[in-house]
Amino acid sequence: MQMHQVHYFLALCEELNFTRAARRCGVSQPSLTTAIGALERELGGALFDRKPPIVLTGLGRVLRPYLDEIARNADHARDVARTLTPRPDAERSARQTVHSSEHPSS
Repeated sequence: MQMHQVHYFLALCEELNFTRAARRCGVSQPSLTTAIGALERELGGALFDRKPPIVLTGLGRVLRPYLDEIARNADHARDVARTLTPRPDAERSARQTVHSSEHPSS
């Protein structure tokens, strides 16, 4: 399972339309469809009933909270990492400030 598949799944859950979900995720509709199909194969069954209107299957309804939690945890981990890791621009700016104060121009 890949994170983009989780994000595509969640977007499709909200949109219930492959074209709109793909647009929302910034990918082509065939790319989203392929990723959802691969996720379904990995998880062992259809997540969506594709006959209009598109709806979650029983498996999709059961797995949605778990995939939503995966996405939330990944976002949280990213946020924590950002607070603990100096940004390259801020670090460079701090070094330049220290460097210029150590060597004042004459």
